[in-house]
Amino acid sequence: MDTFYSLMDGFLIALTPYNLMWAAIGVIMGTAIGVLPGIGPALTIALLLPVTFNLDPTAAFIMFAGIYYGAVYGGSTTAILLNTPGESASIVTALDGHAMARQGRAGAALATAAIGSFVAGTIGTLALTFVAPLLVKLALLFGPAEYFSLMLVALITVTAVLGSSLIRGMMSLCFGLCLGLIGIDVQSGATRLTFGVPELLDGIDIVVVAVALFAVGETLYVAMRSRFETEEMYKLRGSIWMTREEWRRSWKPWLRGAAIGFPMGALPAGGSEIPTFLSYTAERRLSKNPEEFGKGAIEGVAGPEAANNASAAGVLAPMLALGLPTSATAAIMLAALQQYGLQPGPKLFESNPQLVWGMIASLYIGNVMLLLLNLPLVGLWVKLLSIPRPWLYGGILVFASLGTYTLNNNVMDLVLLWVIGVIGCGMRFLDIPVAPCVVALILGPLAEQHFRRAMAISQGDPSVFFTHPLSLALLVIAALLLVMPLLLRARERRARA
Repeated sequence: MDTFYSLMDGFLIALTPYNLMWAAIGVIMGTAIGVLPGIGPALTIALLLPVTFNLDPTAAFIMFAGIYYGAVYGGSTTAILLNTPGESASIVTALDGHAMARQGRAGAALATAAIGSFVAGTIGTLALTFVAPLLVKLALLFGPAEYFSLMLVALITVTAVLGSSLIRGMMSLCFGLCLGLIGIDVQSGATRLTFGVPELLDGIDIVVVAVALFAVGETLYVAMRSRFETEEMYKLRGSIWMTREEWRRSWKPWLRGAAIGFPMGALPAGGSEIPTFLSYTAERRLSKNPEEFGKGAIEGVAGPEAANNASAAGVLAPMLALGLPTSATAAIMLAALQQYGLQPGPKLFESNPQLVWGMIASLYIGNVMLLLLNLPLVGLWVKLLSIPRPWLYGGILVFASLGTYTLNNNVMDLVLLWVIGVIGCGMRFLDIPVAPCVVALILGPLAEQHFRRAMAISQGDPSVFFTHPLSLALLVIAALLLVMPLLLRARERRARA
């Protein structure tokens, strides 16, 4: 009942005209950036961090949540009409969605994607409402040793999962940990890695690094690789509604996709790409006509889109309750929490319940807004694709530079923005993931503090991390996350040989 009352309080917060306005701005902006290929929610939220510095935290996170959900919705539009997924999680949707568009059934494909996203998003948000408080109760059992082990799991998770190579992930992680060491040590007062530059005594602002890697680095990378060619788009013909037969074939995949998406998003190895592939595979195996898949099967659109949206809700559960990011967007939202001086975890539910429950309640409202916006305005979203790419990328870079400068009115921030941004662009060319770097910058200093506290309490005895059962369990999970990818890749190599 406490959860229900907290959610009702959240609706009172989310339904105020001020917060409704920010929810609407978030879902509209999210849908727009979801439609535009190469621009995802992580980049957009990173870009907005400097601008929202003086905004009320609750309103800011209601907008960020709207951007996240909206981008997940919007990514399917270009996947279906243009065969160019706006989001990586929409790759699977393009397989059958674009085939349906070529057959003149683009309206039905867009409708099943939008309605499936609404159904699964609502189910995922319901699950988030009741799972997050349970995770909070678990987190209340944590001491310094357990928190250090949990942060170790978070660091290894993004390193092992968000990238094609464990070594490249470790390189990104080490870069982020080095950036986190810069400045004055809180406990000893010693200066570290400042190289005599006074502006570095307070450390490097997380917002600067997030904008550099996700906005500047990503934009430079995409601009360098784009050929700026006009792609063939299949126009909407006929009704944008679904026939009775299409409804009959879609509702079960919606429910199955939601059941697959939420738990996979909440897992450390989750995210949104894996559940969409799992959902597509499941629908193909359960289908009476598997030969239709890849040629325009509506189940191949309904299931993955539902899994995609449900996983977005799943990602938020460990991020809010444990401070554990399972996607690049979650890592940026962690940076946003730190920008406002807030620490994710059980204390966030106690110290800022209006932010947590207001944001969760806004997800229900945002889902309804997105359903009402997506289908009637699909023609408007498609017109965004006519924006010249050089203008788009140039605008992002100018906006990122202006926003970063306004943080502290400091030219050094601009220098750091472009230096780290160019490094971020190079990391993408070398296939080094950038999410581990941001997570390491956020969690590295916190992990160091909890490590020191645990060692102080145990009077320098390192066995404290292994004698506490919860800490030991987390360390075992961290070891498995490191070893399992190596074993799986070795097994694949043996199978090929």
